[in-house]
Amino acid sequence: MTTRDDGTTPLAAGRPGPTGASVDVDGLRRRTLAVLAAAQVLGGLAAGSVVSVGSLLAVELSGARAWAGSVTTASTLGAALGSLALARLAVAHGRRRALSTGLALATAGAAGIVLAAVLAFFPLLLVAGALLGVGASVALQSRFAATDLSTPATRSRDLSVVVWASTVGAVVGPNLVKLDEPVARLTGLPALTGVFVFVAAGLLGALVVVQVGLRPDPLDVAGRLSGAPGTRQHVPLRRAVATLRRHPRAAAAVVGVLTAHGVMVAVMSVTSVHLEDHGGSLSAVGVTISLHLGAMFAFAPLMGLLADAVGPRPTLVTGLVVLVLGAAVCGAAGGDHVVVTVGLGLVGLGWSAATVAGSSIVSGDVPPPDRVAVQGLSDAMMSLAGAGGGLLAGVGLQLAGYSGIAATSAVVGLLGAAAVVVVSRRGGREAPTG
Repeated sequence: MTTRDDGTTPLAAGRPGPTGASVDVDGLRRRTLAVLAAAQVLGGLAAGSVVSVGSLLAVELSGARAWAGSVTTASTLGAALGSLALARLAVAHGRRRALSTGLALATAGAAGIVLAAVLAFFPLLLVAGALLGVGASVALQSRFAATDLSTPATRSRDLSVVVWASTVGAVVGPNLVKLDEPVARLTGLPALTGVFVFVAAGLLGALVVVQVGLRPDPLDVAGRLSGAPGTRQHVPLRRAVATLRRHPRAAAAVVGVLTAHGVMVAVMSVTSVHLEDHGGSLSAVGVTISLHLGAMFAFAPLMGLLADAVGPRPTLVTGLVVLVLGAAVCGAAGGDHVVVTVGLGLVGLGWSAATVAGSSIVSGDVPPPDRVAVQGLSDAMMSLAGAGGGLLAGVGLQLAGYSGIAATSAVVGLLGAAAVVVVSRRGGREAPTG
């Protein structure tokens, strides 16, 4: 039996599984991808709904426009904390337990938003928004779960399939608001809550899919095949940070993912306001945002194939460069709606390449004992980077305008790309762990 440099054995079909029975690893890998993708389609309705409806509910229940972004902020914080907690749960009990727990909490959050509107109780809305945000951490962990049984040759494309599955929810979710009035008439629920009935149903469906379909647990099978012990120990956060310091290429990938997400959120979050200020209709703004989201998710499989073909690091850097180009186009567009749409589409494509490639590097370069903890840390920081990008963009819009935000985002993207190159070189020819 051959071994890797880190002492683990490569995955192979027909190896003994957790119970001693033979496991068709390649077949299990394909089935795991199908289960995760189906869960992403059902659970992905939540993200777009929070952005499109959450702010309206916050203003209505609080009575103040200053609280418009509070639900989105609560959701982002829920995603950050959820990423760390679910990673710890995955280490201890496997992916199925972690993802199912996150989906259950998110379902409770969707129901809580409806209850908050019924009771007209604003604090409950914030708590429910945070719980719903845990669903975002499920989506983030799912892309890493797709790589548990991958080989180096398929890791990026496997990850990209799960990212691609988010396309349906991202595009459909914001448009469910059109069904709000009929649902309100049928159920007697307050206005703006109908969309969260669909969100709760989708999350519950995703929970059932994961519970039934994710057997045997891919992380458990991968651990047994690599020679890891059956019982897992929690990896402290400080150890995850130390692991990144010892693996510069993984650290550089995290920097790239954070840069891409922060810049993308910063530009996207103020584009709608900018277009409306220049006479854009709500339907036209909706088309622009939908095309942007489509660019983010629909082309993920292409980015995965590219990363597997030419390497994830070149794909990551190229993605950041495309992101910078898109931000620059947005900044130079003025009030031209078409040019802004093109620029925002490029931002989405750059985010897709950087996120798929960067996540693939993290999964491949970090040793198995610390991998899930580092993935959770990366997801938590990614959520916080998005929150910071959106917050700073909102403030910056008042001070520097849309062009100033776009120009600043382009500079940040360039600095991030340079950091990826510089930090990666510290890793030399360090071999990935598999």
